[in-house]
Amino acid sequence: EVQLVESGGGLVQPGGSLRLSCAASGFTFGSYVMNWVRQAPGKGPEWIASINSGGTTTHHAASVKGRFTISRDNAKNTLYLQMNSLKTADTAVYYCATDPNGLTRGQGTQVTVSS
Repeated sequence: EVQLVESGGGLVQPGGSLRLSCAASGFTFGSYVMNWVRQAPGKGPEWIASINSGGTTTHHAASVKGRFTISRDNAKNTLYLQMNSLKTADTAVYYCATDPNGLTRGQGTQVTVSS
């Protein structure tokens, strides 16, 4: 059974930083492309970043490019999202997922950007 457990969210001021983590189990993590997806209140899921199985190729949505960085540690079965220069528009629940639509995802971690 696929299990994804996100952590690291919280309340941060605009311009601040957070690092999200996602602990994966129940599948061969190192063989999968992994994604971060977020969902703001009243909106549908938004794909924001993906990384290939080896961690050598990444893609980021235009809305976060240059501010967020996806990475992974296959030895630890963990996915990361470093978020810098946070904006109020980044407020959402953040999920790690095995697909870009977020159909297979964890319970999420809340990120709130507010002064």
